[in-house]
Amino acid sequence: MEEFFAWIGRTLGEVIRFVVDLLTGFFANLGASARSFLQELAGSLGISTSIVSLLILVVGLWMLWKAFRALTRRAIVATLVWLLLGFAVLSWLIY
Repeated sequence: MEEFFAWIGRTLGEVIRFVVDLLTGFFANLGASARSFLQELAGSLGISTSIVSLLILVVGLWMLWKAFRALTRRAIVATLVWLLLGFAVLSWLIY
């Protein structure tokens, strides 16, 4: 009977160890993949990889999205305003 519980304990320990190793490898590769993605994105746009530059990029793309949404609502003036703002922010970032 003692051997049975020792076997269960050893098997459970091995399963837990496998899951921990799997998750550690996944999250380590996830971080490296995200870092590589952001570096290549910034490199292809010709901007630095700083947080400020990436936030400005997101704000510019958000403004273009707002222009698209205004266009779908047939708000022409709002579309033009959002387009001009979005293009101004992105052109300031990508010089």
